[in-house]
Amino acid sequence: MMRNIPMTDADLRVLYDLAIYNCTHFGPYTQIVYEDPQQTREYTNVEIAREATQMAAGLRNLGIEQGDRVLVMMPNCPEVVIAYQAIARAGAVIIPVLPLLKPLEVHYIAENSGAKAIITSPLLVPMLQEALANLPAMRYIIATYASGTYIPSENVAPENAPLVIAYHDVVAQAADQAEYYLTDLEGVALTPDDTAVILYTSGTTGRPKGVMLSHRNLISNALSGRGEPVETMDDERAGQVQLAILPLAHAYGILVLNVVYLSGAKVVMHPRFDTTAVLSAIERHRITAFAGVPAMFVALYYTPDAEKYDTSSLQYCVSGSAPLPVHILEGFEKKFQCEIREGYGLSEASAGLTGHAANMPRKPGSVGKPIAGVEIRIVDENDHAVPPGEVGEVIARGPNIMQRYYNMPEETQAALRDGWLHTGDMGRFDEDGYLYIVERKKDLIIRGGFNVYPRDVEEVLATHPSVIEAAVVGVPSERMGEEVKAFVVTSRPIDAESLMAYCREKLANYKTPSQIEFVDALPRNLVGKIDKKELRKHHVN
Repeated sequence: MMRNIPMTDADLRVLYDLAIYNCTHFGPYTQIVYEDPQQTREYTNVEIAREATQMAAGLRNLGIEQGDRVLVMMPNCPEVVIAYQAIARAGAVIIPVLPLLKPLEVHYIAENSGAKAIITSPLLVPMLQEALANLPAMRYIIATYASGTYIPSENVAPENAPLVIAYHDVVAQAADQAEYYLTDLEGVALTPDDTAVILYTSGTTGRPKGVMLSHRNLISNALSGRGEPVETMDDERAGQVQLAILPLAHAYGILVLNVVYLSGAKVVMHPRFDTTAVLSAIERHRITAFAGVPAMFVALYYTPDAEKYDTSSLQYCVSGSAPLPVHILEGFEKKFQCEIREGYGLSEASAGLTGHAANMPRKPGSVGKPIAGVEIRIVDENDHAVPPGEVGEVIARGPNIMQRYYNMPEETQAALRDGWLHTGDMGRFDEDGYLYIVERKKDLIIRGGFNVYPRDVEEVLATHPSVIEAAVVGVPSERMGEEVKAFVVTSRPIDAESLMAYCREKLANYKTPSQIEFVDALPRNLVGKIDKKELRKHHVN
């Protein structure tokens, strides 16, 4: 179906409609400026849509069919944006993977999802060849090499590893599709309720959980995140220049990217967060806004030479993924003369549940009010609503709530009850309907915006021959929000740095304990379970 007139909100059905909406609504403009130490690249919105159309056709030529899974694992770059649109356009399911993960973690996600292909960067190919070896479903590693520059790994037999092919070759073989960027791909018939994305998050059982999000989930959340429609490029919001520093493999980063399509903003994208690069970009590109996690605002607040840069173009920032300390919020706003709008959400809600809209009074310490279309209740242990001011579990429902956990019926039933998502977070409403997150019901640690479940770390520690037992908790950190601390009982002497190095070999760096304390025994409650509340008290004292 050809779409040559501007789309409206009502026309948005599936993820690839976002690019079509953007092109028909705003016309051609520079949508992405990508900066890394080696190069700067610029892409218009039309170039992105065309390359995504070619990539989608190329994936279909490789045998990627509707409903197949495709992993995307690379640092922020335009190819991530293009890959997401291409996979959706091909009718397949996007599986974002943080490039920080280690081989065992990637292997599990690929095996569990039955993914057919992974789109990645050259630096990760040697690791991925070994991590994805002997997986019968995995056929292709599509890497952003120039054609013909790939060198096979010596550690994996070719017959056991996926075929490595160049991203540009996949795109080039479908060059004749470039002008069909406003057209549905032939043979693909998606509905809003088809699964668009599976986000793998660590689980308390030690098994990562695949959060299944539909096209409807993601589009509804993006529309709520944008707020009022942006009618033309003459609109003040359409002229914004935003900085993209959130990982695009993170639920929060995906939400912000989707909102960009709907707002007509220009994006200056960096592959990773660096305070000097951020401050320089704000000055050079006259950045008007960016979304970040608390650790980023802490780092910028404590940057000693920030006054060297002209950051006067900043109008606002959005903070999410973890609570932002009030003194950091207030200090950042004073230092940069830029307000921070704090929100709250989780992967199971397509990222966003609450926020501070531009036209509503802000309350420091609050995460704002429920976004459009979302209902939130605070309930007791019997799921009965509690009055304002009283703490209970935060539950939510709306069009953005996940479909289910992939192949985890028991976990799905526990999380989705009577149409409500039970978040596991404890919070309260005030008399004005503002939500305050008080603490986490479970033992989830959020370090610098990334989720860490203690069980994952404990199981790795327990495999070390010197370790008898280990318990992991989150401890307060002004810079990262929380740090990972392990209490360890050993059978023979070992130093903390050696244990940390052991963990780094098996876990992503952000999951590795930054503190290890050796103890004679772990405290237990009356039924024999490790008492982590007591461990946290021990840390404070």
